Amino acid sequence: MSNSAKAEAVLALHRFGMGPRPGSIAAIGTDPRGALIAELDRPLVLTAAAVLPTSAKAFRTVADANARRTARVKQAQQQARKQQMAAAAPAMSEDQAQAQGQEKQGQAQDKDAAEIAAKQAAEAVPDPGRPMYLQEAKLRTEAALAADIGFAERLVWFWSNHFCVSANKIQSMSGAYEREAVRANALGRFVDLLLAVEGHPAMLFYLDNLESMGANSIAGINRSRGLNENIAREIMELHTVGVRTGYTQDDVISFANVMTGWTLVPPGADPQHGGEFTFNPRLHEPGGQTVLGKRYEQEDAEQGRAVLRDLAAHPATATHVATKLARHFVADEPPPVLIEQMAKTFRDTEGDLKQVAIAMVSSDEAWRGPPSKLKRPSEWVVGVVRATGITTVDPVRYTGGQELLGEALWRPSAPKGYPDDEASWIDGVGRRLDIANNFAERITGMADPQVIIEDVFASEIAQEVKQAVGRAESRQQALALLFMSADFQRR
Repeated sequence: MSNSAKAEAVLALHRFGMGPRPGSIAAIGTDPRGALIAELDRPLVLTAAAVLPTSAKAFRTVADANARRTARVKQAQQQARKQQMAAAAPAMSEDQAQAQGQEKQGQAQDKDAAEIAAKQAAEAVPDPGRPMYLQEAKLRTEAALAADIGFAERLVWFWSNHFCVSANKIQSMSGAYEREAVRANALGRFVDLLLAVEGHPAMLFYLDNLESMGANSIAGINRSRGLNENIAREIMELHTVGVRTGYTQDDVISFANVMTGWTLVPPGADPQHGGEFTFNPRLHEPGGQTVLGKRYEQEDAEQGRAVLRDLAAHPATATHVATKLARHFVADEPPPVLIEQMAKTFRDTEGDLKQVAIAMVSSDEAWRGPPSKLKRPSEWVVGVVRATGITTVDPVRYTGGQELLGEALWRPSAPKGYPDDEASWIDGVGRRLDIANNFAERITGMADPQVIIEDVFASEIAQEVKQAVGRAESRQQALALLFMSADFQRR
């Protein structure tokens, strides 16, 4: 294998994959581009996911736990009040002046006792959402660590961020949402991915569409509730055509009316199907709507699906998606030629995302720039662990580290997801040193920095980094220096 071939293999693993791991450079070195494309032909499934609940089941489990907790708290409060009344009865026969002072003291003590009893009752029913979140995080991360290259996993991560929800708002469904809606469609057609994510209960919950109702709907008339524009605005601005592409506030309102009635089955009303998608006609604004100059007269959920299909096929969507993909994988300012190549493929194939990904890695434009793009924290952490050959993680430690680095798993601060530009992450690079030092300390006995340089990276690391590692005072320091180098930080 020539040096240039090795260098291209390293670039392929960093820019498009999850980073080199033992044996990966040799495995793809003869044809890195072909290896990337070949990985897209493999099933993008998580076999171990069979042990995890569906999003609806997870939602019902948490709802049931919350209901039991509330019931126990109320029982504890009722019991405390009964005890207070029983204890207060004898005090009525005491001297009045003395009793008044004792009554105030007793009331304070009774209140404290009631609060303690309520707290103990609540703690007796643990939150099942947290363990499910950690199980999902472990499975997702270990899939990235075990991947031969990780190109397909990176695409899942990209689309999950593009169509993000937040575990801060819907923790129980966050991991299952990615598996069910994103992973299942990440290499299919964009329209199918769009329909899956927008109709998923996690997205409807996250963007507050559950009780959005048209002014002339049955519920709107009877309950005087209002329309929520969130889902319509985010679909157009973030998920499909993008900003400044010609849609107006009237389009947003009309589309929001189209999406009324898209909700989920209340878990308390249906123990078998609670948390699943349903269309509620009582919430839906009756009649046709005009979105981007086209009239939609369909009834029920088909009206929304029709708008989504047209948005998926809109030329601006092709450009928006191509730009975001190129920015994520290649450069903060990706070559316009590359964007147009990818957008054309999107249009020509009716949004075949696998073909768009192939068009990206097949283009010389995607390979010309130096590895100067700063990795997001999640990419850097996984790349560091992959280089050591470790394939299992402690999800508590991992998610805690991601939070410390500012990219908490499935917890973006806004519907636009985590940013993909260097300016958003450069100030946090210093915090990576703490993670690098901590990880290096834990693996000192099992990871040799020279082996990582020579075998995992096939010596395709900057000479100054090799020298710094060689002069390090300890193996821990050498590993930390290596992990903090540009060879690990950039792609």
